[in-house]
Amino acid sequence: MRIQGLTKKIVVYFLIVIIFSLSSVGVITYMTTSSELDEMVENQMNQIVGNAVHHTDLYLLDYERTIVSLLTNRQIMEFIDMPVNREEYDFYMFRSNIRNFSVEPLFIRNPKLTAIYLISDKLNALYYYNGVNEQSFQKNDIQKQRDYFLANTRADGSLTMLNHTIIEGQENQMLTVVRRIRGFTSPDLNGLLAIEMRSADLSALWKGIDLGKYGYMFILDGRGNYVYHPESSKVGKRAPATFIQRLEASGTHSFVDDFEGDERLYVSRTSDYSGWQLIVSMPLSELRKPIMNIRTTTIVVGILTLILAMLLAFRFGRSLAKPIQTLKSGMRETEKGNWAMIPLPPHRDEIVELMVRYNVMVTRLSEAVDRVVQVEISNSEIRMERQKAEYQSLQLQINPHFMYNTLETIVCYATIQESEEISEIVKALAYMLRYSVQTNLEEITVANELKHVLYYIVVLKHRIGRDFEIDVAIKPEYLLHVMVRLTLQPLVENVFQHAFPDGLEDYHFVRIDGGVIDGIFWISVEDNGSGMTEAKLTQLQAKLNANRLADTDEAGKKGGIGVLNVHRRIQMVYGESYGLKIESVAEQGTKMIMVMPASPKQSDKPNVG
Repeated sequence: MRIQGLTKKIVVYFLIVIIFSLSSVGVITYMTTSSELDEMVENQMNQIVGNAVHHTDLYLLDYERTIVSLLTNRQIMEFIDMPVNREEYDFYMFRSNIRNFSVEPLFIRNPKLTAIYLISDKLNALYYYNGVNEQSFQKNDIQKQRDYFLANTRADGSLTMLNHTIIEGQENQMLTVVRRIRGFTSPDLNGLLAIEMRSADLSALWKGIDLGKYGYMFILDGRGNYVYHPESSKVGKRAPATFIQRLEASGTHSFVDDFEGDERLYVSRTSDYSGWQLIVSMPLSELRKPIMNIRTTTIVVGILTLILAMLLAFRFGRSLAKPIQTLKSGMRETEKGNWAMIPLPPHRDEIVELMVRYNVMVTRLSEAVDRVVQVEISNSEIRMERQKAEYQSLQLQINPHFMYNTLETIVCYATIQESEEISEIVKALAYMLRYSVQTNLEEITVANELKHVLYYIVVLKHRIGRDFEIDVAIKPEYLLHVMVRLTLQPLVENVFQHAFPDGLEDYHFVRIDGGVIDGIFWISVEDNGSGMTEAKLTQLQAKLNANRLADTDEAGKKGGIGVLNVHRRIQMVYGESYGLKIESVAEQGTKMIMVMPASPKQSDKPNVG
């Protein structure tokens, strides 16, 4: 039986693949996960109890180091040798010195210490307490304490951990680290040194261990008594004999027991340091819960996945067939010569990408024609602006040879008449004329532009009848950078025409500065004249943004290039991202900034002397 239609084929094939995959994966996963999960849980519990034992040993070892630090104390050793008929003053001095120089520093470094005490074979005893009520003992009490510790410590002087305390009211809440020590003169271990700490502090070591809601840890000493248990009422009591037997028989392996009321899994490790057994207890129902959840989840997810797969397969088949039909219709229109665009569906895939490419092809054909027309129009406008700029520059070339000869004649007459002023003016005008009649937009060095400004100031000095100096703050390393010819002097001339309408005063200044920032070369002309109002500044900036050369009348001075044309000339050489920027505040002054690419002058650039 052959299945007709792309959508039906996709639905059938999807169902076959998904049903086979779900059934295979579900059965195999459930079978393997059960055994692997049991093994993983046991391994995890082994790691947890192993780490807990390790950290507990490190915790207790820290207190052993505390005792070792006291063993080398000379005063403690001499106190052990103190005779029975001691002097009270000597006893007081030993007590004070040991407290001040040995015990108090230990209490500061180890605030969890509760008590430190010494007992000699002569029944001389010192007791120091930290954070608990101090207690005193009689000779018979000291004798009982000494007998107890001798019965429960090793004769070789090694450290012993005991679930014991001498502090009244703290039974089953303290751990005692004790060892036998020798005096200063005797080779025998005739003294006892003990440190007490709270057993509840051990639980702080295991706060980062996650044992679930019903899991916990507890500790049994070598006699099977509880040293630590979350239920404080069990501390000091003996664990059931049957549980201790199963614990010894299991070794490092886990086992299940119900002596606490419900079936629980137990894993234990014995501390090489203290001889205690640290045991992790987890309820069996909690450990089996993931397996039951996996079985239920697999069935539910399988049914939901099958339903979802049917819906997705049908939708997927439709999503493939419908775009193909649309693309087919569009191609038929193309065959007829109708370049209509195909409507695109909201989603994206390979077929829709073909439709997009088809639409892009049609769009680019029309855009290509439009671009050709726009490029031609733009090129025409640029050519017209260049021609206009050159025309404006050519207006200055009114018979230049005649003007040069005439100016030389004036210089000769000035020399005969011994008029240095006329000679100076004419020489400056001759240079400016020769510099200005260049007809192209070539680049020139900053030094040449400054020289042109210098001759302009010479002429201006005789026009206004007074000396005036321009502050040039440009650093020497920027003098050989290139800029557009005949752009600096028009800005300086604009200052004298507009910034000082009431005449020059002594406090007036004009400053020329420049520099390079992030690959941009800038030159500024700044004054402290009348400035511009906000409305006038906005109007001027709008004209600059128009990116068009200004007419002679708009420039504001006959025969000049004008501020607007300076802006456009820079753009025509370097591009429209450069040009002129203006900052001005009324009655405070104006700052005009030319922005150009930073490029030092090349040796093959043309120069004007």
